Amino acid sequence: MEERQSRVAICGKSTAVSADPVQPGKIHEFTALDRSMSQHAIHLVYYYRHGPAMEDLKASLSEALSYYPAMTGRLVKTEMGEWFVNCNDAGVRTIDARADVTLDEWLMSATGEEERQLAYWEEISVEPFLWSPFYIQFTSFKDGAISIGLSCTHMHADPTCASLFMKAWSDCHRQSSISIPPFFHPSVFNPSKNIIPSSPLLSHKSTAASLPNFSAMSSVTFVFSAQSIRRFMSDLALSSTDISPFDALATLFWLRIIVSRGDNTGLAKLTVAVDFRGRMQASLPLGFYGNALHFSKAQADLSSGWGHVASELSRHVAGIKEDDFWSTFQWLQDNRKENSFQMFGPELTCLALDRVPVYSTEFDADVSPVHVTCCVKGAEGEGLIVVMPGPKEEGEEARTVMVTLPADFTAKIRQDEVILKYGPKVMFGPKV
Repeated sequence: MEERQSRVAICGKSTAVSADPVQPGKIHEFTALDRSMSQHAIHLVYYYRHGPAMEDLKASLSEALSYYPAMTGRLVKTEMGEWFVNCNDAGVRTIDARADVTLDEWLMSATGEEERQLAYWEEISVEPFLWSPFYIQFTSFKDGAISIGLSCTHMHADPTCASLFMKAWSDCHRQSSISIPPFFHPSVFNPSKNIIPSSPLLSHKSTAASLPNFSAMSSVTFVFSAQSIRRFMSDLALSSTDISPFDALATLFWLRIIVSRGDNTGLAKLTVAVDFRGRMQASLPLGFYGNALHFSKAQADLSSGWGHVASELSRHVAGIKEDDFWSTFQWLQDNRKENSFQMFGPELTCLALDRVPVYSTEFDADVSPVHVTCCVKGAEGEGLIVVMPGPKEEGEEARTVMVTLPADFTAKIRQDEVILKYGPKVMFGPKV
């Protein structure tokens, strides 16, 4: 098939630094959980029909970076070979780009691969003291719409943390106080002495033999309106009343992916990643800078039906205790290795982001994004399901599901009749 010529052109690159200089000698230390994410990167893209002038956005970016000294620093290794951040205010890289289409044309026709062109990224170089762990891309569309793409190493921030930086930046742009200020205290990750280090899932991941080269991956996005959510929640209420939209969507895609692969719909397992901010007795602040994801393994008999599987997932997530998080964290602390392993994948994984307030990122008052996407780089294998909030115009209960799978299976999920009967808007998928 003839490749489509790129519709996105990079016009320039520059560096944004903090409006207020960083105190000399300041460093930011990574936690064991941060370091475990070194094989992954995050890409966020926010779309706006009407956006501020680029120069105004860059000015407010510098103001916002004053509250995030770790973002403008550079990676350095200790004598023990462990990364930390020298907060030297070297800045984040910014990219100016233009798309040769209108926003609506892009949302209707772009593939997942094309969308990656809106979130510029460079892998770490052999000279990390020159490499920026954060890249921010400003893309202008033909109709005056804009997109803002944020890419960063997962070692610095998980999707919640990265999203809250975007929210803080928008607050600064409107000259409002930051509603969820950053919390830079990795020392809060200090498990009780009574915690026994244990993580069978990560222990298996760390010792599993290297798998052969994975198939090429591709992605597709489904946007379910509030009406669609209410419809399938009504269907599931016949068999269960204790499930959430996340439970329902995660298990719907889990089931349909298994069917698309032709696997036996019997006992199956799904790795689930949930954010532990707000789930602890001594609550970890929502603004905590870094990683607070917990990975666990859910299992269910898929032949028992969607409602039963959703209930099983609901019970699993509700049953994750604070001690489980600390046991896993202590296991990571005790098993620090120079060679990290894949956290997202290679087994089928689902990431819960449906409580992250991405659509509250308003650079102009009352102008929310028309769409937000999140991609985790380095999730090759059986696939990744990401469940996020949906656009405000689709209703408060709307949800967005991004699925990354081996390309052959993405095409099948893109046309899956069971999923499509609930009327989702399908975006950024392979062409059919």
